[in-house]
Amino acid sequence: MKLMPTIAGAALALAMTLSAQAHTLLTGSDTGAILDAAKLLGTATLAAQPNGDPLIDGKIGDLGYQVYFKNCTNNAACEDLNFYAGFGGTKPTLAVINDWNRDKRFGRAYLDEVQDAAVEMDLDLVKGVTPDYLASQMGLWSLVVAEFSTHIGYK
Repeated sequence: MKLMPTIAGAALALAMTLSAQAHTLLTGSDTGAILDAAKLLGTATLAAQPNGDPLIDGKIGDLGYQVYFKNCTNNAACEDLNFYAGFGGTKPTLAVINDWNRDKRFGRAYLDEVQDAAVEMDLDLVKGVTPDYLASQMGLWSLVVAEFSTHIGYK
């Protein structure tokens, strides 16, 4: 799969960039740093959810995803991130989804309310994470999205 070397390179660049920063802990209040990390995987923009909490809308190659900031106080100071990728129009069987959930440790898959495939991953930020750890989780997310899209036969 030719997408994997690109993803691996992006993850390495992300790790090198973030590790060059001070080793302070990043929290859900650090939307700019989290957005910068997402931009190293591809395009990403900061927006707001309907309730006013932050949201990152991004792309890794041609695969779209969102990062929802969750458990926020006053639309800031968020406690965790929810990474989400939906694959509209791709309707794998429940057996294919169950195979993913049985065989993969990271990323939980399901069929949404219209039976389209979706995959999610969470990151707890309550005590903060180092820039290196954020980089590793972003790299992991990019691998989850790429491998899941292949697993379900997307495009």
